[in-house]
Amino acid sequence: MAASAERELGDTLDLKFDASGLVTAVAVDADTRDVLMVAFMNKEAVERTIKTGNATYWSRSRQKFWVKGEESGHTQKVVGAYVDCDQDALVIVVKQHGAACHNGFHHCFYRKLIQKPDGTLALQTVLEREVDPAKVYAKK
Repeated sequence: MAASAERELGDTLDLKFDASGLVTAVAVDADTRDVLMVAFMNKEAVERTIKTGNATYWSRSRQKFWVKGEESGHTQKVVGAYVDCDQDALVIVVKQHGAACHNGFHHCFYRKLIQKPDGTLALQTVLEREVDPAKVYAKK
């Protein structure tokens, strides 16, 4: 198979990482199929996720690995990991325990894009907070 055909149809993992060595990872709830969050993984984060069964991401702002729930206790146990057709994005199917969003919502997509009567775009919160982030992420 040619390289592109192997990447798109074959069984060889050949992720297309961006210039920073990252690939987009979309976490999806195994039960509800809600999109919980979007994060990034480097090669080692992908490997750690598959090896441990705990969703492990790369924090671009902190420049370090983070295991989902390591501070909050709101963990993501991996049920499956899927690669898109051209291997530049991942879907991580998880059993979410607690709120997935650091702002205390069940998932990170708690605001809907709306058009106001004057034609401008705005955000409307459509979920209730599950937890108080100040209590969950108390600095030690």
